[in-house]
Amino acid sequence: MENNGNFGGAASDSVQRERPTLKTIAFMTGLGVTTVSRALKDAPDIGAETKERVRMVARQLGYQPNRAGVRLRTGKTNVIALVLSIDEELMGFSSQMVFGISEVLTGTPYHIVVTPHSHSKDPMLPVRYILETGSADGVIISRVEPDDSRVRLLAESGMPFTTHGRTDGGLVHPYHDFDNEAYAHQAVQKLVQRGRKRIALLQPPSKLTYYTHTRIGFQTGLHDYGAEEVPLRVNIDAPLAEIRDAVEQLMRSPGAPDGIVSSAGSATIAVNAGIEAAGKRLGHDVDLVSKQSAPILNWIRPEIITAYEDVRHAGREMAKQVIARIDGVDAELLQSISKPEWPAGR
Repeated sequence: MENNGNFGGAASDSVQRERPTLKTIAFMTGLGVTTVSRALKDAPDIGAETKERVRMVARQLGYQPNRAGVRLRTGKTNVIALVLSIDEELMGFSSQMVFGISEVLTGTPYHIVVTPHSHSKDPMLPVRYILETGSADGVIISRVEPDDSRVRLLAESGMPFTTHGRTDGGLVHPYHDFDNEAYAHQAVQKLVQRGRKRIALLQPPSKLTYYTHTRIGFQTGLHDYGAEEVPLRVNIDAPLAEIRDAVEQLMRSPGAPDGIVSSAGSATIAVNAGIEAAGKRLGHDVDLVSKQSAPILNWIRPEIITAYEDVRHAGREMAKQVIARIDGVDAELLQSISKPEWPAGR
């Protein structure tokens, strides 16, 4: 049957109006529905030329497997649920993570579905919803706490999952994390190398695990390099305007710091605004160190000392981990930590 992309009559109109199915592909290729299905599943008894023809037509039609049908036949949804914060975020952290996950899922049966959630709401709600509805085969969560109730619920339910960050409750589970202890320690070192001795930390909220990692690295750095802490009364979860005002007030005080370490790229924009509002010069009166997942901060202020956190890599790692858990790989084999990357010359 010749396929020139132009089918006349009622059959063509029907094909264009309806969601493409296996029957649609079979009609357009002249093959049987069973052959089309096996070709899309890369069955070894189907020839390479037939597979390519079927895939080409499927791509042209925008064919997607019917998830409800797949679930009825296999008990699977082919969905990976990413529970993602929808709170204030300017630096592309979330999008980089989604990009990384999507890179791994491309070419697999799995699709990513983002489940938005605010950190000011009950963190159990989206996880309970996923479990109660059976709407995913695997779950990725972030903003992890030391004894995270979501992790325990997912583990008890048998749902394959991984986390962006570690727990500290004795439960072995997959995770990918950034070495915030190393980051904070190295950040203090870089400030002291520039002659800074009074250093403030814009830290994570105390309920999250990486708060402890960051504090340990920061305090160890102060001890190792002979600096002292200047307390900053806000954390990275505060609204950006509140962070800016708190930094301005601190920089106007008699005991103003000469160095600041920021735990989040978005918050660093507010820190910089507070420094400038106080009439201080970055790189002269005070130095600022921050993490970032894209080189935006150095476009705004080249004076900011930055460490790169590869969030796209984190997304790729977590996607691999959750698929491996679905396939039955042991959790203790699916744990990884990324180190901070400091650009040469900074």
